[in-house]
Amino acid sequence: MKYRKKPVVIEAMQYNDKSAEEIVKFIGNTKHTWSMNEKGAVLYLDTLEGGHEASQNDWIIKGVKNEFYPIKNDIFLETFEPVSEVSDER
Repeated sequence: MKYRKKPVVIEAMQYNDKSAEEIVKFIGNTKHTWSMNEKGAVLYLDTLEGGHEASQNDWIIKGVKNEFYPIKNDIFLETFEPVSEVSDER
């Protein structure tokens, strides 16, 4: 069988050096830690599936259960598109 992903509108922010403070506000009380590696600051998020790493230019997505998780930029751009206005049909 084949399945189509249901259209769901999500909230997301792209992580980079300039957005780090806004990301912390966005994820609220979600357990997270920061570290540094050769590519810069890395954000580790506790998700429903366990810990995940967000690197520079990854997107942080708020899921349908108000959970947060990172997604790589190229996958985000292939999967999501901006919306201008949304009716709250969820």
